[in-house]
Amino acid sequence: MCSLNQIIGLKGKEKNSIVSLNRKNNNTWAEIKKHKYLYLLATPTLIYFIIFKFGPMWGLLMAFQDYNPFKGLLHSPWIGFKLFEEMFKDPFFFYMLRNTVVIAMLKLFFYFPIPIFLAIMLNEVRHNTYRKLVQTVVYFPHFLSWVITASLTFFALSANMGFINKIRVGAGLEQILFLVNPDYFWPIVLIQSIWKESGWGTIIFMAALVSIDLQLYEAALIDGATRLQRIWYVTLPGLLPTIVVLLILRLGQVFDVGFEQILLMQNPMIRDVAEIFDTYSYNQGILQGQYSLGVAVGFFKSCIGLFFLVTSNFLVKKSGNEGIF
Repeated sequence: MCSLNQIIGLKGKEKNSIVSLNRKNNNTWAEIKKHKYLYLLATPTLIYFIIFKFGPMWGLLMAFQDYNPFKGLLHSPWIGFKLFEEMFKDPFFFYMLRNTVVIAMLKLFFYFPIPIFLAIMLNEVRHNTYRKLVQTVVYFPHFLSWVITASLTFFALSANMGFINKIRVGAGLEQILFLVNPDYFWPIVLIQSIWKESGWGTIIFMAALVSIDLQLYEAALIDGATRLQRIWYVTLPGLLPTIVVLLILRLGQVFDVGFEQILLMQNPMIRDVAEIFDTYSYNQGILQGQYSLGVAVGFFKSCIGLFFLVTSNFLVKKSGNEGIF
């Protein structure tokens, strides 16, 4: 049995824990009141995520049901992991996985570094008018829809109307069937992504470059560092935290390789290299009415993204850098 002193000691500890908890709550409310305008500014974004990101997660239950629109989400029969088993046994699953991984890796290794390179080059331009002109030109494609981008691609590469094939025919060369040849699909998708989004991606890196202390450049210049040396020893280290954060976020979305882009560029001749998880989920879930299967495919893709996000963040923090959580 506990002695009276032990009971009193336990009660004292409970009292201290309650006091410390109250202090933490008071400190939290004090911080919120202190930065109330920042929280107010973040409120619309928070509401957006609650409504459009967290709210729809209730629908993930469909991945474990034989969903029937007439019975609804709560009364549809449960089937466990049956849909995932069917998905893994599907002969086309390997092609979906391969295509998604290849396109994701191409964008990661070739597209991701280009905004960094552009931002560094623009930062080195001293003529403001010329720099603003270049920024406007490289930003502009981002505001074009993927429908327009795909149309421009057809105008350039189609067999009959494409100006590239017209130039080749005029020069006495044979036509190249770019749009129906599987060998060209992945490079076309990569080039489209670079042309459309690389300029817009420089905005974050340009903002990060502004935060680098100019005294570091002056010290490097006094020490006799060349322009390339200043980029290597001052600019890149200053960009490193931003690069790490964006890389972690990119890995978290590694299987989001562009649904609209791929859907618009698909055709039956290249389906083996163009079918990805997003288009398969759309075809099965929306067009064929297999809602549960479409949700299961999306749920699997999200789990892979979560794994890469947590793993990359863990490895980054292990290496001594700061992660996102």
